[in-house]
Formats: sequence, C-alpha cells, structure tokens
Amino acid sequence: MTNPKIHGTVPFDPDGGLAALRGEAGRMAPHWAAPAKVSTAPVSPSLIHGVTVPATSARLVDAMPEYGD
Repeated sequence: MTNPKIHGTVPFDPDGGLAALRGEAGRMAPHWAAPAKVSTAPVSPSLIHGVTVPATSARLVDAMPEYGD
C-alpha cells in the first residue's frame, strides 16, 4: 500500500474498503511485468501414477458436500 509519509500526493485511507484497495492495486500494477504465458498440453490420465493422498486429506474432501457422495 502507499506510504502516506513518502507519497503525499495519494491520500490513503486504511478503512477505505474495496474501492481504495483497487485504486492502490491499480497504481502498483505498472511496477510489475506479467510473466510470459506458458502453454502446457493436457496429460493423459494413463501417464499419471504414483500419486498418494493422505487419509486425512481424503476424509476432508469426502466430507465436503461438493465433492463427497
């Protein structure tokens, strides 16, 4: 976020809400370049092997209404 002691031209309100946050992000965006887009091909399911899922993770996903039975 903008430091009001350094950048006095931009008012900063820490409780400004989403609009203030979006404004801060918009001012910071030019400082970072987007990485080059990496294109990857889908992997065939027959090539996926050796994946193990801990029992606690499996139970967690099973308990979620979107993923459970």
